[in-house]
Amino acid sequence: MLKLALIIFVLLAVAMLLLTVNIWLRGGEFRSQHIGQSKEMRRRGIHCVQSMDAMERKKRSKR
Repeated sequence: MLKLALIIFVLLAVAMLLLTVNIWLRGGEFRSQHIGQSKEMRRRGIHCVQSMDAMERKKRSKR
């Protein structure tokens, strides 16, 4: 049981180290997770739910 706990601890430590290196290589910043700031999503015409809802309401009010 102690061996298993040690193996799990080592695997978690390695994973945390790799995540730290990944963040460090990106300059210490995460990319924005907002849909509206993603170039690919904008190219496809996909917006956040609130923006899409507002656009649909505007379309329906014109009818």
